Amino acid sequence: MKAVGYSFPWEYVGDPLAAPRAAASGVDVVALAASYHAVRAVSPLHPTRRVMEVPHSACYVPVREEAWRGHRLVPSSPAWSDDNNLFVSARNQLVDAGLEVDAWIVLTHNDDLGRTHPDLVVQNAFADHYSYALCPSAPDVREYCLTLVEEVLRASECRGLVVEACGPMGLDHAGVHDKNEFANWNTTARQLLSICFCPHCQRGLEEEGLDVEELARRVRTGVDANATSLRDALGDAAEQVALFRSRLVTRLREELMQRVHDVRPGTAITLHASGDAWATGSFAALGDAGSLAGITCAVANCWGSSPGEHELLALRTLIDGRCQLGAYLRLDQGWSSEGMLSDTIRRYVSAGMDELHLYHLGMVSRDALETAARVVHAGSSLASEHSMRLASSAATKELPR
Repeated sequence: MKAVGYSFPWEYVGDPLAAPRAAASGVDVVALAASYHAVRAVSPLHPTRRVMEVPHSACYVPVREEAWRGHRLVPSSPAWSDDNNLFVSARNQLVDAGLEVDAWIVLTHNDDLGRTHPDLVVQNAFADHYSYALCPSAPDVREYCLTLVEEVLRASECRGLVVEACGPMGLDHAGVHDKNEFANWNTTARQLLSICFCPHCQRGLEEEGLDVEELARRVRTGVDANATSLRDALGDAAEQVALFRSRLVTRLREELMQRVHDVRPGTAITLHASGDAWATGSFAALGDAGSLAGITCAVANCWGSSPGEHELLALRTLIDGRCQLGAYLRLDQGWSSEGMLSDTIRRYVSAGMDELHLYHLGMVSRDALETAARVVHAGSSLASEHSMRLASSAATKELPR
């Protein structure tokens, strides 16, 4: 079973032991951030610091003027570093340690560009703008995403890409010191507040035959009335809105796959996705599952309050064997005993997990890195046992009676 560990490029600056530690964790591939939003990240094992404040979204490969000339959206370089190619500097250390590297790209979550281009961000039914959330309904946003992917591919020699936020962001995952939990909104309210009414989405919804003003009224009423389902809040319009959103994420994904194929055919593509048609954020809805050409692995978020196998099973049903299925696990909690570790991995393997995706190699303690090694070992062992049981069961069924 392949294991992928996630990491930020600045974690390798000034720490010659960071790459060997990543290799010792047992992962096969490191998903190294080539673009990322603002973050306050801890570095418990770094030799000279413990907290890293990254004040704005940045691109960690060179931002070439000739590539971005004429674009409305141009990514920022990391103003806090003299190295405008932190990604390649970190990649080289990881390769020297015997690891493969994927470029981890966050597409539509960009606090820096969203603040300066409010017409290109998600806008809810109350006309509130989500400044961190570039809306892929806007052509300028899609072109930004395509150019970002192309530039990362051209600037680095990587095994593949890991694509996060490939679709619209929503209410959650704001990145600022968020206080939205005080409203006690239920799941439906949060989904309603994640429906975009930016000018581009309004035109798209109208093209679906929807009355946008009436739809926005229904959303506002549903939020304030604590509606218990999207169907309850939106009526027949729920299906049309879901179809519009599915087409939106599918279009972005297909355009990205085509751009990757044009620049570097054969690149492995890992997609963070959800089997929930209304999902937004880092793990956006998968969209049209019949169109997964070029996707190597779809990764489900197994961090949430619901059991991770539910997320895996929902995504597994949609991809239907068209690509591998990964589980995104955090290393800092949920592994308090060997029994719990084995039980969790066994359940995930039974739910169809083909790959382990481990968060995070540079922000966790030494104990958590040792946990990573145990998780990787358990994944490999239990996957082999599961395959043997399936093979034995299939052979038994084929025996003559």
